[in-house]
Amino acid sequence: MSHKAWYHKGLRFQCTQCGNCCTSHGEYAYVYLAEADVRAIAAHLGMERAAFLERWCTEDEGYTILRMDAPACPFLTEERGCAIYPVRPKQCATWPFWEDNLDRARWEGPVKECCPGIDSGPLYSAEEIERIARETEEWYG
Repeated sequence: MSHKAWYHKGLRFQCTQCGNCCTSHGEYAYVYLAEADVRAIAAHLGMERAAFLERWCTEDEGYTILRMDAPACPFLTEERGCAIYPVRPKQCATWPFWEDNLDRARWEGPVKECCPGIDSGPLYSAEEIERIARETEEWYG
């Protein structure tokens, strides 16, 4: 990066396990699945890949996404936990450090409004944040 990112001193984030990121928020309404996600989740649920895709997924512009028939992820439990946490999709595991979220207006607006863990907890360096964002983009490449 040739110029300093607005977050060059790092960003604080600590997951509060509130489940807010697992609910639909306008454009934050899709959970994308790479093939590795599909295989891991299907195995975790004890399902064949095809059965998992038929039951839980749909396609959107060539991407496999979780079917969101309700205003939340189908794996969000009543206790606001994740029923597939050990194999949650890469997108979920890397929230909020996505390339799209690293726009200052987005970070300080809709991301912070959705997520009470923003600006609290451990400090992530700019290098760590960018590594996570890059790996997430490559995962779905």
